[in-house]
Amino acid sequence: MPTLLMVRQKLSTAIGKLSELTVFGNDYPTSDGTCIRDYIHVTDLADAHVKGLEFLNTSHPPEVEFINIGTGKGTSVLEMIETFESVSGEKLAWKFGPRRAGDVVEIYANALKSKKQLKWEAQLSIRDAVRDAWNWEQHLKKNGTGQ
Repeated sequence: MPTLLMVRQKLSTAIGKLSELTVFGNDYPTSDGTCIRDYIHVTDLADAHVKGLEFLNTSHPPEVEFINIGTGKGTSVLEMIETFESVSGEKLAWKFGPRRAGDVVEIYANALKSKKQLKWEAQLSIRDAVRDAWNWEQHLKKNGTGQ
């Protein structure tokens, strides 16, 4: 499941817009049986983009590079659910579903090149990302502009 979609679904479940979240697969060879992904705070991602543009502007001639952006650390789907519940104080309704075709067990960025070439690395934690997303959803809900 793409990271943004997963975060959106967790938020939607936490604020009552979705009745239940489906965790696809619980028999993967990981510590809790769920897939592991590299989640990143949107502020860190934006900062990495700025660093990338600065790199392009200062390299002569401009170089085209492929640089992974991420934390370099994996977080399981169940760990994300636990973090959402801890941050929001809400119990998420969720269930296990079957594995989805094509899902890999574990994937996270090798961020060494971004650290070396862009002088960038993620500064914010997964907990920070969930907290800020939750607070934003609460702000939208309060102002009647939420989902």
